[in-house]
Amino acid sequence: MKVTVELSENEMAEILDFTGESKKGPAIRRLMEQALQQLHRAQIAQRFISGEWGVELEGFENDRECDRQRAQELAE
Repeated sequence: MKVTVELSENEMAEILDFTGESKKGPAIRRLMEQALQQLHRAQIAQRFISGEWGVELEGFENDRECDRQRAQELAE
């Protein structure tokens, strides 16, 4: 799909510089791909922060305590 956008010369130069592309079309495409990835990552992070998603690590606390005890024994 083709889309027409109006950008200033300064904006286009910044986009070309930021993306490392030399042509305008690929630069705009790369910028959009990066922006979409960032938005997706933010949505995923928000789901974890809100508690909608989570991870249960069975035995994590027990293993952590064992590691602390071993470290303390080695320090003594």
